[in-house]
Amino acid sequence: MPSEDDVIGRRGSYAKGVARRKEILDRAIEVFTERGADGTSLRRIAQAIGVSHAALLHYFDSREQLLVAVYEHAEELRAAGEDDPGPGRAIDIIVGAAVSNLRVPGLVELYSTLVAASLEARSETGKAYFTQRFERVRADLAERLRADQAAGVVRSDVDPEPIAALIVAASDGLQIQWLLDPSISLQDTLGAFATLLRP
Repeated sequence: MPSEDDVIGRRGSYAKGVARRKEILDRAIEVFTERGADGTSLRRIAQAIGVSHAALLHYFDSREQLLVAVYEHAEELRAAGEDDPGPGRAIDIIVGAAVSNLRVPGLVELYSTLVAASLEARSETGKAYFTQRFERVRADLAERLRADQAAGVVRSDVDPEPIAALIVAASDGLQIQWLLDPSISLQDTLGAFATLLRP
């Protein structure tokens, strides 16, 4: 759970402001789930989610800040609604997360758009958020791979850190390919890592 300082945008004053910000993000998730990220302005996003442009500007300084907050909020909601994956194999967990993402194509599109936009020089919010996110995901995956090695289900002659980075890259790249061609089997393709890493 992010701390007060980690929140993207402003929470607003008192409980009413926090609740209103959450309501805006919940509605924005619905809109992006249906429509994806279509490059519209902050003003048109406000219109689509049924709030005033001024209301959005009260909580978010820019379109990028709003979109990153929407994605972060969607991830928090999904994590809260899922069972803790526990000590499962690293590959099974990453496959499960990727397949879960495919149930919400608009958010997969939003994620891909935001990651690409975070490479632009003027992107501060996106760059900071996704740099930290990738670091966290890679570290968690590497830790799970080390546990898999100790359990004897992953080869002991591979370094977990670069393998974790490769799996994350494969997952993200396959999701982009799936957006272009939904016939691609993300589950089977990502699952091939289990065969490649088997002792």
